[in-house]
Amino acid sequence: MEKIIEIEELTKIYPNGRGIEDVSLEICQGEIFGFLGPKGAGKTTAMKIMTGLIKPDRGAVRLFGYDIIDQYEAAMAGVGVLIEVAESYPYLSAHDNLQQFARYYPRVDEQRIEEVLAITGMARYQHEKPKKFSLGMKQRLGLAAAILSRPKLLILDEPFNGLDVQGMIDVRNLVKRLAQEEGTTCFISSHLIHDVELICTRIGVIYNGKILNIASTENILKDYASLENYFVNEVERNGRV
Repeated sequence: MEKIIEIEELTKIYPNGRGIEDVSLEICQGEIFGFLGPKGAGKTTAMKIMTGLIKPDRGAVRLFGYDIIDQYEAAMAGVGVLIEVAESYPYLSAHDNLQQFARYYPRVDEQRIEEVLAITGMARYQHEKPKKFSLGMKQRLGLAAAILSRPKLLILDEPFNGLDVQGMIDVRNLVKRLAQEEGTTCFISSHLIHDVELICTRIGVIYNGKILNIASTENILKDYASLENYFVNEVERNGRV
């Protein structure tokens, strides 16, 4: 199986002592990988390094075999990203926002814009401006922008933030469909255990900046009643509570 993400001993420590330390993992094509941990565990720091937004103190990240620092454009060519709050032009309509983003991708046309608006449930709001959107609607628009170019790798940081129950179901179904039908590899961070359990094929638990364990969801649920039980056990076993 082709390795899409390779992370080796990734470390970034901030002046306040928080960050990540010696994070290593590999993710193969078609996986839906869940990065599970509480807020402040280091998930966003790791994802910002993975996408070249900040530099690590040490360690390496390769996407599709390309180093994220030395070969940035090649590494990011097939990547769709949504990290933290979805950014948009507040005074342009949702449709016009996607039209602006489409300028970066030579193969994205009007038909694709209409398609992602429909896929993310934003078609009915396409002529409205994001400045009036709820957090959930902004997340949906950010997701539409992230999948606009048909990326081979989708990196989503807390994609369920601000979504109502139907929105969470929609996002879960969308990610599953992309993985199953288009072979998209998905890397999702979340502190929402239930959603991670329902969507991810493999899970890495991160706590206080360190990965405690990585296992397939199937194997976890063979040994534990729920992902929540597994998470609590991993944290307690590692003496962190």
